[in-house]
Amino acid sequence: MDAAPTTVTALIDEQSEKLGGRPFLSFEDRTISFDELNRQVNRAANGLAQLGVQSGVGVSIMLPNSPEWLFVYFATQKLGAYAVPVNVALKGEGLRHVLGHSDSSILVCHPDYLETIEPIRDSLPAVREIIVDTTESPSARMPSGWHTLARIMDASDRNPGVEIDPDAISGILYTSGTTGAPKGVVSRYRSTNIAMLRVFGAVLKPDDVLYTCLPLFHANALFLTSLRALAIGLPMALSRRFSASRFWDEIRRYGVTTFNALGAMIPILMKQPQRPNDADNPVRMVFSAACPASVWAEFESRFGVRIIEGYAAVDGGGFAVINFGNAPKGSIGKPNTPIRIVDDDGKEVPQGEPGELLFEVEDVARRRPEYYKNEEASNAKIRDGWLHTGDLVYADEQGNLYFVDRKTDSLRRRGENISSWEVEREINRHRAVLESAVFGVPSELGEDDVMAVVVLKEGEEIAPEELARHCQERMAKFMVPRYFEFREALPKTETHRVQKTDLKRRGVGPKTWDREAHRA
Repeated sequence: MDAAPTTVTALIDEQSEKLGGRPFLSFEDRTISFDELNRQVNRAANGLAQLGVQSGVGVSIMLPNSPEWLFVYFATQKLGAYAVPVNVALKGEGLRHVLGHSDSSILVCHPDYLETIEPIRDSLPAVREIIVDTTESPSARMPSGWHTLARIMDASDRNPGVEIDPDAISGILYTSGTTGAPKGVVSRYRSTNIAMLRVFGAVLKPDDVLYTCLPLFHANALFLTSLRALAIGLPMALSRRFSASRFWDEIRRYGVTTFNALGAMIPILMKQPQRPNDADNPVRMVFSAACPASVWAEFESRFGVRIIEGYAAVDGGGFAVINFGNAPKGSIGKPNTPIRIVDDDGKEVPQGEPGELLFEVEDVARRRPEYYKNEEASNAKIRDGWLHTGDLVYADEQGNLYFVDRKTDSLRRRGENISSWEVEREINRHRAVLESAVFGVPSELGEDDVMAVVVLKEGEEIAPEELARHCQERMAKFMVPRYFEFREALPKTETHRVQKTDLKRRGVGPKTWDREAHRA
């Protein structure tokens, strides 16, 4: 295999020359080839350069999934600037924090978010220019002094020819902020990881077609699908968003052979009504994170696919654990580097007991995650030669690891530590349940009481007493939720992660059913 390019600029140029008119990106009725991608990225780069975008300049991207999202992102990489992917669900103080904290000078947004951006515009002095992508709505309202992306891209399609500083910041990805304000995870040009993406692509075939319906502001869609497809030279299909009812129709339309799944995607797809042609699809391989063991084999059988389960984090120092089928279903695999699993006091936990996963770090300079303008958090991630993931796992006799929960999502009741994921897994096994979220609420006895917010499948009804009995039959007494509440939907981020902070803030309300109050 030829040496991998060390920059995205070189990669795009190389693939444009080698693959030319072969399709790279399919989005609804649009197909964009490798050379067309290069031309459009160059136009965006040259247009942005006219606004002063260069090394050290931050460009926030607040767009829904679209080819234009990728044009702008890759353009920042051709200019040596840094991109700040923005969660499109943010508003108010949350949006102000990301745009302000990242020191972004340019904001590229969609007309749908004008009403979100305008109220905070005056509190963002660092944002010099705002660009609106009116590709799909040419007649959209345009605030005075703002630019259209079409006007910016009315520029030369020649390579801007910028020399990239390997030590410059290439991007800042903000975490979900489950505890406090989101932290910005920094990436630099010296660690583009194109070579690693090509190595990881060894499991792919020359005729594979990648697909993502996850938002491009998330590392999974941006790096593990889009940049990986570009690095290997394979076509990809992009969807606006995840839709369980349309998912497999899109897969068949684009001839997709592999996709990535996060969080509740697989359980939700399993909850869809069965169709005779479920297994009649071109997918052969699914890269998954947090697939419940309870549906793993059934999902593979029903849809005729193979699941590869993996674990990694954007601020995880590059460590990963992957189950290529050489570990039991439900396991994230066996680590290929020394680890520890410890309790809150840093002591090793017994086999089979959950604890925080730590990775041994030999090269701190290379592995140390960097949080933007937060040296304290950066230094705290690696302590005494070990990277602290903040994730709870346990190991079996063979050393296979099993993901349990985010450390911040666990709760403590009656002296016992409880994984919210384990409780949710059992609740979701009920035939009437679509999905659930479990979290701790204050108890009059101290510690936590367990509360479950439940979404039922369409057309289903169930009494809270029945769901409580279902739990009592399947889990330890201390794990059974005291409180149940039914809702039409769970509050979620654009990456399909349940916003438990919002649920905890609301807590027990007038529509909450209390098991203690209904005991005979």
